[in-house]
Amino acid sequence: MKKISFTLNGEKRSIDVESNDLLLEVLREKFGLKGPKVACERGDCGACSVLLNGKSVRTCLILAAEVDGQDVVTIEGLSKDTLTPLQESFLKHNSFQCGFCAPGMTITATELLNKNPNPTEEEVKEAISGNLCRCTGYTPIIEAILDVKKK
Repeated sequence: MKKISFTLNGEKRSIDVESNDLLLEVLREKFGLKGPKVACERGDCGACSVLLNGKSVRTCLILAAEVDGQDVVTIEGLSKDTLTPLQESFLKHNSFQCGFCAPGMTITATELLNKNPNPTEEEVKEAISGNLCRCTGYTPIIEAILDVKKK
């Protein structure tokens, strides 16, 4: 067991983890955060994505011990009392059907908009290309991201 300390959704947290515990497991099982989804477990689909120091990462590929001293934001931590403009835009455009990909897609789009507040359609497509959505065909997701571009 190893004790790690990190910031999770704006709060300092400490927890004991095994050397082989994945961040995905720790977030879901020890902290009860169900936003990061268990899906491919190979880093292919993006459903388990979180922001690690502002960068979108796959929690199924990261050992929990690796986040010691770092900042982790899950979908639950993006907003406290109200939806973000991106989340509002996703609702406005009916971007998700089953919703399984929504947390990871939202995390990825948040990173994109934080780095590039005015992306082109091609930049949006490139940014979300690692996130699989089996329901929508991506068009309403892309439209929502483009609609929320910061001006």
